[in-house]
Amino acid sequence: MTAVSLGRSRSRIVVAAEQTWALTVRATLATARNPANWMPGLIFPMVMAAVYAAQFADATDLPAFPEVDSFLQFILPSAILQGIAFNSANAGSDMAIDIETGFFDRLVSSPVARQSILIGRVGGAAASAAFQAVVLMIVFLAFGAPVKSGIGGAVALVIISVLLAIALAGFGLVVALRTGSAEATQAMFPLIFVAVFVSSAFFPTELMRGWYQEVAEANPFTLIIDPTRELVITGWDWSAFGQAVGITLLVAVFSLGLSYRAYLGRLASS
Repeated sequence: MTAVSLGRSRSRIVVAAEQTWALTVRATLATARNPANWMPGLIFPMVMAAVYAAQFADATDLPAFPEVDSFLQFILPSAILQGIAFNSANAGSDMAIDIETGFFDRLVSSPVARQSILIGRVGGAAASAAFQAVVLMIVFLAFGAPVKSGIGGAVALVIISVLLAIALAGFGLVVALRTGSAEATQAMFPLIFVAVFVSSAFFPTELMRGWYQEVAEANPFTLIIDPTRELVITGWDWSAFGQAVGITLLVAVFSLGLSYRAYLGRLASS
C-alpha cells in the first residue's frame, strides 16, 4: 500500500470520527434542550427511592437482607437503573423522529459516514446515562447513602450505567429503524420497566417466593444489579465489577447487532 493510499485511508477514519462526534453532540444537546426527555429519569427514581426507603426501612433487619447502612443505600443501583430505563427509548424515538421528518434520508444522501449516524445516537444515550448516574450518586450521598468502594466504585457505576444505556438504546433503535415510528418505539418502555420490577432491583431475591423469585433470579437485570450493588454496599470487588460489565457487554453486543441489521435494512430501503 502506498503512502498516498495510507493517507487517504487515515483521513477517511478521521473524518468518520469527526462526523460521529458531531452527531453524538447533536443527540446529546437535543436531549438536554428538552427537559421532558431527561427529567423523569432523575425525578421518578428519587421519588421512588424516598418512598421505598420510608416504607421498607425495617426490612434491612431481616436475616436474609444484606448488611447495608440504609435501605436507600441498597436501592442506589436500582435508582440509576430506573433512570436509564426511563430514558432508554429516547435514542430510538429520536431516530424515529429523524425518519419521520426526512432528516434521516438527508443524512444518508449526504457524504456522511454511514456508521456515524447509528453510533451518534448510541453515543448520545451513553452521555445522558453518565450524567444521570453522577447526579443520582451525588443526591444519594447527600442523604447518607455512599458508595462504599469510593471513587473507584463511583467510576465503575458510571461505566456500568453507560454500557447498560447503550444496550437498552440498541433495542430502542431496532424498533425505530424497523417501524420508523416514534410512538411504537416509546411503547417498548413499559416492557423494560416491568422487567426492572421483576428483578432484585428493590428487594433481595432470597426474600422472594414462588414464580416471582424464579423469574427475578433469571432476569438479566438481576445479574447486573446484584454485583453492582456489591460495589455500593460492600466495597471494591473485581469479580463483581467484571460480572456486571461482562453481562452488560453481552446484552449490548446482542442489541447493537440487532440494531445494525435493522439499520442496514433501513439503508437498503432508503
